[in-house]
Amino acid sequence: MDTGTTPPAAPVSSARPSLTIARRLNAPPEQVYRGVDRPEKIIHWFGRTDATPGSFKADIDARVGGRFLRISFSTASEYYEVGGVYQEVVPNARLVFSWAWHSTPERESQVTVALKPDGAGTLLTLHHEQLFDEAARAGHERGWTAGLDKLERLVTSSGA
Repeated sequence: MDTGTTPPAAPVSSARPSLTIARRLNAPPEQVYRGVDRPEKIIHWFGRTDATPGSFKADIDARVGGRFLRISFSTASEYYEVGGVYQEVVPNARLVFSWAWHSTPERESQVTVALKPDGAGTLLTLHHEQLFDEAARAGHERGWTAGLDKLERLVTSSGA
């Protein structure tokens, strides 16, 4: 029997996309931490692979409430800048910071980088949450994956 009523709609999830990437790096946590909390190291692994060489700049104040890496770089056609504020800083173990691109500051998200000793190496887990949508999640996954590849080379070759 049709009553003419529409069944209630399924609840819409208000959860925003996130991503988690785990890597084992062949360097101790102290060495990996130096690669993620020092501007002179970050400029060697962060950013798009098509960025203009020499265009990377980083400014970091790694303390709770400190400005997170105002990092910028350019490609042949665009300028990129991301920044945020550190919410948690545990040397050699954990960094938590807000994340927003200068072009879309209303799309703030949060990044957690956790480092755990794993034998002679480090288990790095990066969790990026509250991303704007699935397209942003996919883009950040590509970017973080490429960046972590470069970070791994940096900390295993130079001693970060």
